[in-house]
Amino acid sequence: MHRPPLDAQRLRRAVAESPDLSFFTRIDVVESTGSTNADLIRHAGDPDSDRRVLIAEAQQRGRGRHDRPWVSPPRAQLSMSILVRPRGIEPGALGWLPLLTGVAVVDGVRAATGLDANLKWPNDVLIDGRKVAGILAEVAAGGEAPAVVIGVGLNVSLTADELPVPHATSLALAGAPELDRTELALALLREFARYFTAWSAAGWDVTRLAEEYRKRCGTIGSEVRAELPGGEVLTGIAEDVDAHGRLRIGGRSVTAGDVTHLRAGY
Repeated sequence: MHRPPLDAQRLRRAVAESPDLSFFTRIDVVESTGSTNADLIRHAGDPDSDRRVLIAEAQQRGRGRHDRPWVSPPRAQLSMSILVRPRGIEPGALGWLPLLTGVAVVDGVRAATGLDANLKWPNDVLIDGRKVAGILAEVAAGGEAPAVVIGVGLNVSLTADELPVPHATSLALAGAPELDRTELALALLREFARYFTAWSAAGWDVTRLAEEYRKRCGTIGSEVRAELPGGEVLTGIAEDVDAHGRLRIGGRSVTAGDVTHLRAGY
Protein backbone atom coordinates (compact mmCIF):
# COMPACT_ATOMS: atom_id res chain seq x y z
CA MET A 1 0.00 0.00 0.00
CA HIS A 2 1.29 3.43 -0.94
CA ARG A 3 1.46 5.60 2.18
CA PRO A 4 2.93 9.01 1.38
CA PRO A 5 4.76 10.99 4.05
CA LEU A 6 3.34 14.02 5.77
CA ASP A 7 4.08 17.32 4.03
CA ALA A 8 6.03 18.99 6.86
CA GLN A 9 6.66 22.13 4.82
CA ARG A 10 2.96 22.57 4.11
CA LEU A 11 2.14 22.09 7.80
CA ARG A 12 4.68 24.69 8.90
CA ARG A 13 3.56 27.12 6.20
CA ALA A 14 -0.08 26.75 7.27
CA VAL A 15 0.78 27.46 10.90
CA ALA A 16 2.79 30.52 9.88
CA GLU A 17 0.32 31.93 7.36
CA SER A 18 -3.22 30.77 8.19
CA PRO A 19 -5.09 32.95 10.71
CA ASP A 20 -7.06 29.95 12.00
CA LEU A 21 -3.80 28.09 12.75
CA SER A 22 -1.72 30.98 14.12
CA PHE A 23 -2.70 29.70 17.59
CA PHE A 24 0.21 27.26 17.31
CA THR A 25 3.79 28.42 17.78
CA ARG A 26 5.69 25.49 16.30
CA ILE A 27 5.05 22.23 14.49
CA ASP A 28 7.60 19.46 14.02
CA VAL A 29 7.41 16.20 12.08
CA VAL A 30 9.74 13.31 12.90
CA GLU A 31 10.13 10.01 11.09
CA SER A 32 9.99 7.87 14.21
CA THR A 33 9.93 8.23 17.99
CA GLY A 34 8.99 6.29 21.06
CA SER A 35 6.09 8.52 22.02
CA THR A 36 5.14 12.01 20.90
CA ASN A 37 3.61 12.66 24.31
CA ALA A 38 6.83 11.68 26.10
CA ASP A 39 8.89 13.85 23.76
CA LEU A 40 6.81 16.96 24.43
CA ILE A 41 6.72 16.28 28.16
CA ARG A 42 10.50 16.46 28.13
CA HIS A 43 10.22 19.96 26.62
CA ALA A 44 7.57 21.17 29.07
CA GLY A 45 10.10 23.32 30.91
CA ASP A 46 11.18 25.19 27.79
CA PRO A 47 9.88 28.80 27.79
CA ASP A 48 8.79 28.53 24.14
CA SER A 49 7.03 25.17 24.44
CA ASP A 50 3.47 26.51 24.74
CA ARG A 51 1.19 25.53 21.81
CA ARG A 52 3.84 23.33 20.28
CA VAL A 53 2.86 20.38 18.05
CA LEU A 54 4.79 17.18 17.37
CA ILE A 55 3.75 14.59 14.77
CA ALA A 56 5.50 11.26 14.17
CA GLU A 57 5.31 9.11 11.05
CA ALA A 58 5.67 6.12 13.38
CA GLN A 59 5.55 5.57 17.14
CA GLN A 60 7.31 2.68 18.82
CA ARG A 61 5.86 3.10 22.31
CA GLY A 62 2.60 4.97 21.84
CA ARG A 63 0.19 4.64 24.75
CA GLY A 64 -3.51 4.98 25.35
CA ARG A 65 -5.45 5.06 28.58
CA HIS A 66 -4.34 2.63 31.30
CA ASP A 67 -0.95 2.39 29.53
CA ARG A 68 -2.39 0.29 26.71
CA PRO A 69 -0.14 0.19 23.64
CA TRP A 70 -1.16 2.31 20.63
CA VAL A 71 1.05 1.56 17.65
CA SER A 72 0.65 1.14 13.90
CA PRO A 73 2.69 0.63 10.75
CA PRO A 74 4.64 3.71 9.59
CA ARG A 75 2.53 6.39 7.89
CA ALA A 76 -0.72 4.48 8.48
CA GLN A 77 -1.82 6.66 11.37
CA LEU A 78 -1.81 10.26 12.48
CA SER A 79 0.22 10.30 15.73
CA MET A 80 0.18 13.82 17.09
CA SER A 81 0.70 15.60 20.43
CA ILE A 82 -0.02 19.18 21.44
CA LEU A 83 1.43 21.01 24.46
CA VAL A 84 -0.62 23.85 25.94
CA ARG A 85 -0.37 26.01 29.06
CA PRO A 86 -3.92 27.07 30.01
CA ARG A 87 -3.30 30.13 32.17
CA GLY A 88 -5.63 30.90 35.04
CA ILE A 89 -7.49 27.60 34.83
CA GLU A 90 -8.68 25.77 37.94
CA PRO A 91 -6.96 22.37 38.36
CA GLY A 92 -10.34 20.64 38.39
CA ALA A 93 -11.12 21.93 34.90
CA LEU A 94 -8.05 20.35 33.31
CA GLY A 95 -10.02 17.14 32.84
CA TRP A 96 -11.99 18.88 30.12
CA LEU A 97 -8.94 19.19 27.87
CA PRO A 98 -9.08 15.61 26.53
CA LEU A 99 -12.86 15.95 26.10
CA LEU A 100 -12.34 19.20 24.16
CA THR A 101 -9.78 17.38 22.02
CA GLY A 102 -12.31 14.64 21.35
CA VAL A 103 -14.81 17.21 20.08
CA ALA A 104 -12.10 18.72 17.88
CA VAL A 105 -11.12 15.33 16.43
CA VAL A 106 -14.75 14.48 15.66
CA ASP A 107 -15.27 17.79 13.87
CA GLY A 108 -11.93 17.52 12.06
CA VAL A 109 -12.68 14.00 10.82
CA ARG A 110 -16.16 15.00 9.71
CA ALA A 111 -14.83 18.04 7.87
CA ALA A 112 -12.00 16.20 6.12
CA THR A 113 -13.79 12.94 5.26
CA GLY A 114 -17.54 13.41 5.58
CA LEU A 115 -17.72 10.36 7.85
CA ASP A 116 -20.14 10.32 10.79
CA ALA A 117 -17.66 10.24 13.66
CA ASN A 118 -18.93 10.39 17.24
CA LEU A 119 -17.58 10.24 20.77
CA LYS A 120 -17.65 7.44 23.30
CA TRP A 121 -17.15 8.78 26.81
CA PRO A 122 -14.75 10.12 27.75
CA ASN A 123 -12.83 10.75 24.50
CA ASP A 124 -12.68 7.74 22.19
CA VAL A 125 -13.70 8.58 18.63
CA LEU A 126 -15.93 6.01 16.95
CA ILE A 127 -17.24 5.39 13.46
CA ASP A 128 -20.09 2.88 13.20
CA GLY A 129 -19.36 1.82 16.78
CA ARG A 130 -15.70 1.05 16.14
CA LYS A 131 -12.77 3.00 17.58
CA VAL A 132 -10.88 5.08 15.02
CA ALA A 133 -9.01 7.41 17.38
CA GLY A 134 -7.84 7.59 20.97
CA ILE A 135 -6.76 10.54 23.09
CA LEU A 136 -4.43 10.70 26.08
CA ALA A 137 -3.77 13.86 28.12
CA GLU A 138 -0.96 14.12 30.65
CA VAL A 139 -0.03 16.98 32.98
CA ALA A 140 3.63 17.63 32.35
CA ALA A 141 4.24 20.44 34.87
CA GLY A 142 2.23 22.23 37.53
CA GLY A 143 2.28 25.81 38.73
CA GLU A 144 0.23 28.84 37.80
CA ALA A 145 0.20 27.83 34.12
CA PRO A 146 0.30 24.02 34.04
CA ALA A 147 1.76 22.35 30.97
CA VAL A 148 -0.55 19.70 29.55
CA VAL A 149 0.29 17.39 26.67
CA ILE A 150 -2.60 15.91 24.69
CA GLY A 151 -1.86 13.03 22.34
CA VAL A 152 -4.08 11.88 19.47
CA GLY A 153 -3.76 8.59 17.62
CA LEU A 154 -5.99 8.43 14.53
CA ASN A 155 -6.12 5.28 12.38
CA VAL A 156 -5.97 6.44 8.77
CA SER A 157 -5.04 3.71 6.29
CA LEU A 158 -4.77 0.60 8.45
CA THR A 159 -6.11 -2.56 6.83
CA ALA A 160 -8.25 -5.08 8.69
CA ASP A 161 -5.17 -7.27 9.29
CA GLU A 162 -3.27 -4.31 10.80
CA LEU A 163 -5.89 -3.25 13.35
CA PRO A 164 -4.67 -3.51 16.96
CA VAL A 165 -7.98 -4.93 18.28
CA PRO A 166 -11.11 -6.38 16.61
CA HIS A 167 -13.35 -3.47 17.65
CA ALA A 168 -11.12 -0.87 15.98
CA THR A 169 -11.39 0.59 12.49
CA SER A 170 -9.60 3.08 10.25
CA LEU A 171 -10.74 5.89 8.00
CA ALA A 172 -9.91 3.73 4.98
CA LEU A 173 -12.01 0.81 6.24
CA ALA A 174 -14.87 3.20 7.04
CA GLY A 175 -14.88 4.36 3.42
CA ALA A 176 -13.21 7.76 3.70
CA PRO A 177 -12.72 9.34 0.28
CA GLU A 178 -9.89 11.55 1.63
CA LEU A 179 -6.82 9.98 3.23
CA ASP A 180 -4.40 12.91 3.00
CA ARG A 181 -2.85 12.84 6.48
CA THR A 182 -1.50 16.37 6.07
CA GLU A 183 -5.01 17.67 5.44
CA LEU A 184 -6.32 15.59 8.34
CA ALA A 185 -3.69 17.05 10.67
CA LEU A 186 -4.59 20.59 9.61
CA ALA A 187 -8.31 19.89 10.09
CA LEU A 188 -7.76 18.53 13.62
CA LEU A 189 -5.43 21.37 14.61
CA ARG A 190 -7.82 23.96 13.22
CA GLU A 191 -10.69 22.61 15.32
CA PHE A 192 -8.54 22.27 18.44
CA ALA A 193 -7.41 25.89 18.16
CA ARG A 194 -10.99 27.05 17.65
CA TYR A 195 -12.40 25.25 20.68
CA PHE A 196 -9.44 26.03 22.96
CA THR A 197 -9.55 29.73 22.05
CA ALA A 198 -13.30 29.91 22.71
CA TRP A 199 -12.94 28.11 26.04
CA SER A 200 -10.13 30.43 27.13
CA ALA A 201 -12.16 33.50 26.10
CA ALA A 202 -15.03 32.20 28.26
CA GLY A 203 -12.74 32.21 31.29
CA TRP A 204 -12.60 28.40 31.27
CA ASP A 205 -16.35 28.17 31.84
CA VAL A 206 -17.40 24.76 30.51
CA THR A 207 -21.06 25.51 29.77
CA ARG A 208 -20.70 25.93 26.00
CA LEU A 209 -18.01 23.25 25.70
CA ALA A 210 -20.21 20.76 27.55
CA GLU A 211 -23.08 21.51 25.15
CA GLU A 212 -20.84 20.79 22.17
CA TYR A 213 -19.60 17.59 23.81
CA ARG A 214 -23.12 16.33 24.48
CA LYS A 215 -24.08 16.84 20.81
CA ARG A 216 -21.28 14.51 19.69
CA CYS A 217 -21.31 11.90 22.47
CA GLY A 218 -23.07 8.67 21.51
CA THR A 219 -22.68 7.33 25.04
CA ILE A 220 -25.30 9.69 26.43
CA GLY A 221 -28.70 8.02 26.20
CA SER A 222 -27.21 4.56 25.72
CA GLU A 223 -27.35 1.59 28.03
CA VAL A 224 -23.79 1.02 29.20
CA ARG A 225 -21.67 -1.23 31.35
CA ALA A 226 -18.93 0.54 33.30
CA GLU A 227 -16.06 -1.39 34.86
CA LEU A 228 -14.91 0.88 37.66
CA PRO A 229 -11.57 0.98 39.49
CA GLY A 230 -11.57 -1.61 42.26
CA GLY A 231 -13.57 -4.14 40.25
CA GLU A 232 -17.09 -2.71 40.68
CA VAL A 233 -19.37 -2.99 37.64
CA LEU A 234 -22.16 -0.47 37.06
CA THR A 235 -24.87 -1.01 34.44
CA GLY A 236 -27.51 1.49 33.41
CA ILE A 237 -28.44 4.36 31.12
CA ALA A 238 -25.75 6.98 30.62
CA GLU A 239 -27.81 10.04 31.43
CA ASP A 240 -25.42 12.96 30.94
CA VAL A 241 -22.00 14.41 31.70
CA ASP A 242 -21.73 16.74 34.68
CA ALA A 243 -19.84 20.02 35.06
CA HIS A 244 -16.61 18.11 35.67
CA GLY A 245 -16.98 15.90 32.58
CA ARG A 246 -17.94 12.85 34.62
CA LEU A 247 -20.44 10.38 33.18
CA ARG A 248 -23.74 10.09 35.03
CA ILE A 249 -25.09 6.54 35.23
CA GLY A 250 -28.11 5.78 37.39
CA GLY A 251 -27.62 8.97 39.36
CA ARG A 252 -23.94 8.30 40.02
CA SER A 253 -20.98 10.21 38.59
CA VAL A 254 -18.27 8.02 37.08
CA THR A 255 -14.81 9.58 36.95
CA ALA A 256 -12.89 6.69 35.39
CA GLY A 257 -13.47 3.21 34.03
CA ASP A 258 -13.99 1.15 30.91
CA VAL A 259 -17.39 1.82 29.40
CA THR A 260 -19.10 -0.55 26.97
CA HIS A 261 -22.17 0.43 24.96
CA LEU A 262 -24.82 -2.26 25.39
CA ARG A 263 -27.63 -0.62 23.47
CA ALA A 264 -27.46 2.59 21.48
CA GLY A 265 -29.76 5.41 22.45
CA TYR A 266 -29.62 7.16 19.08
